[in-house]
Amino acid sequence: MDVDPAASAKVVGNMPPNISVCILSHNYAHFLRQAVESCLAQEPGDYRLEEIVVLDDGSTDRTLEVCAEFGSRIRVIPLPHRGFAATLTESVRHCRGDWVAFLDADDWFAPAKLRTASGYLRTGAMLVQHWEHVVDGDGSPLLPDPHPGGNTSTIIVDRAAALKLLPVTNEKFFHVLDDLGLGARMTHPLTFYRVHGDNMTDRATPGAHQEYMADVCGEIAVRLADLRITPPPWASRSALRRLTWHYRAEARAHEVEAALQRGRRRSAWGPLLRELASTVLAGRNYRDRGPSIHSVLTGRPCVRLAPSPQEEP
Repeated sequence: MDVDPAASAKVVGNMPPNISVCILSHNYAHFLRQAVESCLAQEPGDYRLEEIVVLDDGSTDRTLEVCAEFGSRIRVIPLPHRGFAATLTESVRHCRGDWVAFLDADDWFAPAKLRTASGYLRTGAMLVQHWEHVVDGDGSPLLPDPHPGGNTSTIIVDRAAALKLLPVTNEKFFHVLDDLGLGARMTHPLTFYRVHGDNMTDRATPGAHQEYMADVCGEIAVRLADLRITPPPWASRSALRRLTWHYRAEARAHEVEAALQRGRRRSAWGPLLRELASTVLAGRNYRDRGPSIHSVLTGRPCVRLAPSPQEEP
């Protein structure tokens, strides 16, 4: 749901939001310059840009040379190669702003990104997300209309809240804040999301992305269960318990989809039953289980596999 910050019942503080932009990069030197320039070209508004940080995950290409071209206008943190999960976790730890706006180095921001988002950062929300333009490797449109976001380059998170969720393996961890009613959503397309042959996520191999997401949701459930021991000020034990079971149900739903994408309908029944049981314990989102039930009964997966970068989605 799109939130109008001017109509929000809760506007927090009079100080402009203090934002760190964090660019996550691994061997994306050929895209990185555009990403950095899009951050430097942000339109002024009711916010303060604390810093532009490039976290380099052990790149072996010209990433550090490209960074050097920008001198003191950006802060560069070279890390040993440990993968996306570790880089995302370290990005929250290293940033200095009250808010962190993430940007994958193969994407770039629209000039109005921070100016438009700044009003939403003062509504009491702890996670702000927006829509995106989907483009190909050369930056040409792949979709005629803007697309709902939710991925790394389309979220801005309250750093203090994000620290409580660390370590993370995927940006979906931060969506917990939205699940708890602490999110704001915009329909403004403020990021250009690039689809190309070197994207980190495999969405073309049957079942691969679904198994990955099953693991992520399972890890979120474990983290939420841990948080219940000493709940943060923005969540109650009961809310964390319900959300734990919700993410267990989500993990099983992805397992169902993975099995069906691989043509293993019989092996989808076990995860489906566990999905339904977890949903009952969560006490929420019963309608979300309809697609899994329908898919298992018909033997047809719900999710269309992503096309190659040369195909139109």
